[in-house]
Amino acid sequence: MHKDIDQASLDLALQLTLAKLKRQSSEQLQMQTVTAVLLALGSNHDSEQHLMTVGKNLAELGDIKLSSALQNPDFTASLQQAKPDYINQCVYLILSLPMSLYKLQQLFKQLEDDCNRCRQHPASAIRQVTMDIDILLVQIENDADDWIVVLDRYPFKAHERAGIEELAVVSL
Repeated sequence: MHKDIDQASLDLALQLTLAKLKRQSSEQLQMQTVTAVLLALGSNHDSEQHLMTVGKNLAELGDIKLSSALQNPDFTASLQQAKPDYINQCVYLILSLPMSLYKLQQLFKQLEDDCNRCRQHPASAIRQVTMDIDILLVQIENDADDWIVVLDRYPFKAHERAGIEELAVVSL
C-alpha cells in the first residue's frame, strides 16, 4: 500500500510540474534552435528491431537516455477488430549540434521512412506502424533550464508520462 501512495504522490508531482511548464504549438517552435528533446517512440510491427535501429540513429545525434519499453494495446482496437499492441518508449536526447525544430522534425520523419513507415493505409486494413516518433518536450537554446511542452502532444498518454517520470527529465 505504501508503494501505491508513493506512486500517487509522484504522479501528482509530475502533473503539477507539467502544468507549470510553458506550452507552445510545434508551429510556434518551428524556427527555434533546440538543444534537447524528449521523444515518444511507438511501433506495432517488428517493434524490437525498429526501436533498436532508431535508438542507434538517435545516438548519432547526441547523448541519449532510453526509458523502458512498454507494451500497450492499440486504443482504436475493438472486439470486432483486434489490432496489434504497440511497444512504446521515451527517449531523452541532448543534441550534439543544436538545430531548428523544423530540421529535427524532418530528420525524425526520415528515420520513420527508413523503417518503411507507411503513412497511407486502406480504410479496411489493420494499420501497421513500423515507427512513430513524436516530440513531447523541447529545450531551446536561450532557455536551456526550462522545458517547453509541445502543445500538440499534451495531455500526455499514460505511457508517455511513465517515460518522462522514468527519465527524470522534468525535475519534480
